[in-house]
Amino acid sequence: MPRRSPSGDQRQRDAERTRERILEAALVEFGEHGFAGARTSAIAARAGVNQQLISYYFGGKEGLYQALQQRWRTTSGAAQPERPMADVVAGFLRLGATQRSWARLLVWEGLADTGATTETEEEAQAHRYFTAMVDDVRRRQRSGELSADLDPAYVVLTFFAAAMAPTVLPQVVRRLTGLAADSPEFLDAYAAQLGRMLGHLAAPTPPSD
Repeated sequence: MPRRSPSGDQRQRDAERTRERILEAALVEFGEHGFAGARTSAIAARAGVNQQLISYYFGGKEGLYQALQQRWRTTSGAAQPERPMADVVAGFLRLGATQRSWARLLVWEGLADTGATTETEEEAQAHRYFTAMVDDVRRRQRSGELSADLDPAYVVLTFFAAAMAPTVLPQVVRRLTGLAADSPEFLDAYAAQLGRMLGHLAAPTPPSD
């Protein structure tokens, strides 16, 4: 009996699974070696696919890296106005702790940053991502969740860095607290402390009549 050719839906599902394997392999490879040190041959081997498929699906190493950055922005979420800011920060904290390759990717990007101001499409997307976070803080200031005398950009920078700290500086966490940076005990305690800090940054409650 002759083999049936795969249907269009089956081919699409196979293509989606292949793209997903490549993205997952690239996340680990870029996270371990940075953009400059990562090799498409290693990514293909890790994904178990032909190296040419990276060019086919992503246009090469640069396109694959940009696809990962776009996924990170989608996964992490920027403005989440329906959630208290303490919950948003805790979410970033746990994302970095449970998916360390994402945090490593950001660190490598920072280490390789040259300060160039050329506005590529990727830079424009990243700018919109962080602008949305700053705008969200402004909204929270208007609602009284945060004090109006704080610069929203610096608020975002402070708590973004705070959420990244356990992944980037696990040895400092261990030396300060005696706990492993990825342990549930530390993450619960740290999230609670960050929430308390945010509570102290709330706008003062006006006295009642």
